[in-house]
Amino acid sequence: MKLAGKVALVTGGSRGIGKATAKIFAKEGASVIITAKDDVKLQSTASELGVIGFAGDIRKMEDVEEVVKKTLAKFSKIDILVNNAGIFPKTWPLHETPEEKWTEVVDINLTGQYRFTKAVIPHMMKNGGCIVNVSSDAGLKSFENFEADSYSATKAALIHLTKAWAIEYAKCKIRVNCVCPGIVETDMTKPYLRTEADRDMAVAEHPMGRIGSPEDVAKAILYFATEDSSWITGAILPVDGGISVK
Repeated sequence: MKLAGKVALVTGGSRGIGKATAKIFAKEGASVIITAKDDVKLQSTASELGVIGFAGDIRKMEDVEEVVKKTLAKFSKIDILVNNAGIFPKTWPLHETPEEKWTEVVDINLTGQYRFTKAVIPHMMKNGGCIVNVSSDAGLKSFENFEADSYSATKAALIHLTKAWAIEYAKCKIRVNCVCPGIVETDMTKPYLRTEADRDMAVAEHPMGRIGSPEDVAKAILYFATEDSSWITGAILPVDGGISVK
């Protein structure tokens, strides 16, 4: 029970990596709150995992603050924040990308992480805490024929913000680390893994010979959330079957 007595807030917790993270956190003894915009899906997942779901739109600061307020009313503290929520957009070459679509991705994948971190930090400053950002290999390197510039930009920015926040809040005993998944089998990636040919191509990109599971990433997030990593902050960990070192 590595997280006994801890209170953890997981954004984008109704599915995929967020759901797997909430599940393993609860198994390790944490009181877990998951948040997402779709309340029906959120409550279904919360009931399945035996955790609490507080719905909110990451694009709205008032929603973010309300989720944090409800969490504090229930548990009086927040020890762990997992900034997992995000979207993968329809892809275009940069010169064809509509500005409103660029702005939407930045608002959710980057400004949304800022909103939750800003709302939680003042409460963590009292007793310390842990923040884990979920970025992507797309934030570490460029990939041929990967026309998702807004996504890559937000994920790269989140990696640098991890380092900036780690330095800024180390004196408050707040650790900030980041995981960078490769291709993981989630609802978000399903449209790109529809055929055997798609799947074979994805597998071939990863030196270890398979794409990832949400549990692969959740276990890495768990490491950063526990005392096993108590002297680690500002770390960027690829969880990607080796694709980032090709």
